[in-house]
Amino acid sequence: MSLKNDIIDSVRRHAQAECDMPEISLEAVKYADPVSEFVEISRFVGGDAIILKDGENINTLIRTLYPEAVTVASNMPEISISTCNPDAADDPHNLNGIDLAIVKGEIGVAENGCVWIPQNVKLKALYFIAENLVIILDRNRIVNNMHEAYEYIAGTGYGFGVFISGPSKTADIEQALVIGAHGAKSVTVILS
Repeated sequence: MSLKNDIIDSVRRHAQAECDMPEISLEAVKYADPVSEFVEISRFVGGDAIILKDGENINTLIRTLYPEAVTVASNMPEISISTCNPDAADDPHNLNGIDLAIVKGEIGVAENGCVWIPQNVKLKALYFIAENLVIILDRNRIVNNMHEAYEYIAGTGYGFGVFISGPSKTADIEQALVIGAHGAKSVTVILS
């Protein structure tokens, strides 16, 4: 008998009786104005959230926010300031050196300022390798809390997706805060 079978048999012998999951009643946080809360929390976690004004050009706004960005990557047709389409890269290493990535977010969460981003690009490394990240999000797709966000994405068959809230940061090394340690140094959410 193999070690694998021994382990499986041991697990079966020690398994306890199955029981149904309990019903959980949860009173999750709700906000009178989820959009305002999202903007405030996004800034609190070190990012930024900007509400696009009626008639304001999104490309002009992004160029104003990131005037020094030379390599701008986006596969979104409405982004005319893009200098490269990240989907043209076959190897994630080829995305190194991108100053600004502009991507589409699917849902925002007011309680923690995060945005759900399903994989809308060929190589998901784009979300983490760019120096700066701009997420375009419909302001009508902001929910109150993570419970609502998970209800929204349940059963969508998204494959890969990630919640991003503010720039990457860590204080592991000698208790010194490092921004951009394993992701973008800045994250701006533009609410359209």
